[in-house]
Amino acid sequence: MTDLQNPIFNDLDKAREALEAARWPNGPYCPHCGNADEDLIAKVEGKKQSHRPGLYYCNECKGTFTVTVGTVFERSKVPLTKWWLATHLLASSKKGISSHQLHRMLGVTYKTAWFMSHRIREAMKEANPTPMGGEGKIIEADETYYGKLETPRIRNKYLPPPTKKGKGGGAHKRAIFGLVERGGVVRTFLIPRASSKAVRDVMVKHVSRKSILHTDESRIYSALGKEFVAHKTINHSRGEYVRDGVHTNTVENLWSVFKRGMHGIYQHCGEAHMHRYLAEFEFRHNNRAALKISDRERTGKIMEGIEGKRLTYRRTSEAAYQ
Repeated sequence: MTDLQNPIFNDLDKAREALEAARWPNGPYCPHCGNADEDLIAKVEGKKQSHRPGLYYCNECKGTFTVTVGTVFERSKVPLTKWWLATHLLASSKKGISSHQLHRMLGVTYKTAWFMSHRIREAMKEANPTPMGGEGKIIEADETYYGKLETPRIRNKYLPPPTKKGKGGGAHKRAIFGLVERGGVVRTFLIPRASSKAVRDVMVKHVSRKSILHTDESRIYSALGKEFVAHKTINHSRGEYVRDGVHTNTVENLWSVFKRGMHGIYQHCGEAHMHRYLAEFEFRHNNRAALKISDRERTGKIMEGIEGKRLTYRRTSEAAYQ
């Protein structure tokens, strides 16, 4: 049986049972009060005509709930079978899948497909990230630019204008910063601008100072590198890309996949939503096939991350620099 023949994609009961197994591996608990005592939680499905399938009752707080309460699926009118299929498609597409494609494949409106994809991306975000690196570990750091700022920064009139394509053109583009633990995970951040201060603010929160830092020759890392055990640079302007194991190729490979996906699949992304697209590509890189993680396992990991990330339509329009 192929993944797309899985009954969770066409049987509502199977879809609900699969979601309950992913969210409640040790049995159901009340999302309202946190009660996990199986003697105080009763399944009331079918006891009354008004009781919908999968309904539970908590004798502790006297409230009812289903498996979707307190998750990104809460109060959604879209059947769980379509949520499972949309999640599987986003998880198994290396460069993503557009909302227009989801709209055609799922048989929902484009607006619904767009909102579903953003909820799934929210579930892809790592809930409690731990510090990267450590003693003897290598951290690659690099910045890139993608898309135009909706409110471009004013360029310093005393600086000469950019003369070549790609040279000095970052003033009107969105700055993105990436970190890779060699042999470990990658994390990406949408930052206000690629400056020493913005980069250091991220590094302080996410990277152990016992790590070895690998960067390119950019001056924004000069002072920051002194805070680490060692700081090794590679000079791209001279055509140097690897020297005795020093490189930033891992994080640059991530930028390559990200930009090809954004150009070829999504084509346009508003500044307010960029952090969720970054979370999508970050998740797929950290759970890629090269690590022996299958499409089904990747989908299951997304479903494990749906809890506590309620996303309303209004919140999808909020700009959030992470």
